Amino acid sequence: MVGRAEGEISGLLDDFRKRIQDIAAAQRQRVKLTATATTRDKLVSVTVNANGVVIETRFADRIDELSYADIAKAVTKMAQQAADEVFRKSKELAAPLLEERARLPKLSDVIEGMPDVEHEIPLEPPVSVAPPGSPERDEDEAMTFDNVESLDHASADPGKGVTGQAW
Repeated sequence: MVGRAEGEISGLLDDFRKRIQDIAAAQRQRVKLTATATTRDKLVSVTVNANGVVIETRFADRIDELSYADIAKAVTKMAQQAADEVFRKSKELAAPLLEERARLPKLSDVIEGMPDVEHEIPLEPPVSVAPPGSPERDEDEAMTFDNVESLDHASADPGKGVTGQAW
């Protein structure tokens, strides 16, 4: 019985090491990703790295046909398109790893009584691409707190707390 358990553990460790190697290989591939977006008239071209950071901006010789405002809009739009493309490529690269992970048993399936915490991880809200000062950026949700205690400031002892003499 002990030999069987050791064999299973050894197999699990081998699988774990293989997955770590696969993740490392995917990471090495991801950091090399780039994407380029170019306007239809080929006047503006923007290239981003794997993190969506602009690494190159090129203008055609005829760029003076555009106003500064049009150039700024084109650069912004092309940077956003290139970032969307590189993030799509990143997801594509990670897809096999995520599919394999989905097939694996969860820790809560393996360890009796372990809660399934995966469902408790909050989803990140979408990131805005609106420029600073736009109405979309001003629509922040008010911060709400739960599991708090109310304090009656009028009846609080003024000699205690962070304003007390001990501080």
